[in-house]
Amino acid sequence: MAQEQPAGDGGTAPDPWDGVELDEEFVRAAETSEPSARARMLAARWRAEGPELQPWRADKPPAGWFFSRSRRRRRKG
Repeated sequence: MAQEQPAGDGGTAPDPWDGVELDEEFVRAAETSEPSARARMLAARWRAEGPELQPWRADKPPAGWFFSRSRRRRRKG
């Protein structure tokens, strides 16, 4: 899909990207430095106010863990 750009003399100039070849080696050598969407979201949220403090280890199990159906089934049978 090479598009030609108009030249000043009324003709069309060739697209400078026509001769560029992005091979697999070029693509694999590219470094990625963009953070994930979640990291960007949290960074934007934390700019206004810091994250809520969380203990390293909670004294309580996760919500629903103790009374879960699978735990009840194992206790009965």
